Amino acid sequence: MTYVIAEPCIGVKDGSCAAVCPVDCIHPTPDEEAFAAVEQLYIDRTVCIDCDICASVCPVDAIFEDERLPERWHAFEEVNARFYGVPA
Repeated sequence: MTYVIAEPCIGVKDGSCAAVCPVDCIHPTPDEEAFAAVEQLYIDRTVCIDCDICASVCPVDAIFEDERLPERWHAFEEVNARFYGVPA
């Protein structure tokens, strides 16, 4: 199991999830140059430790366990993986 950031993050990019992540798997952070160029934040599933902290602080409820990701947002597994260049 891992976590996925889905559609509700688009245009919001709050950054509170990245700030609490104990393993720094959410990017780009607000202080990274790429932050302005993307429409949402992304979770690196190869680094994520499934701690759930990010999901609990997300103000728009955009973070889901991959197994509980609503069907309408399944494409976001690929979207997150593609940002890191890893297969979904």
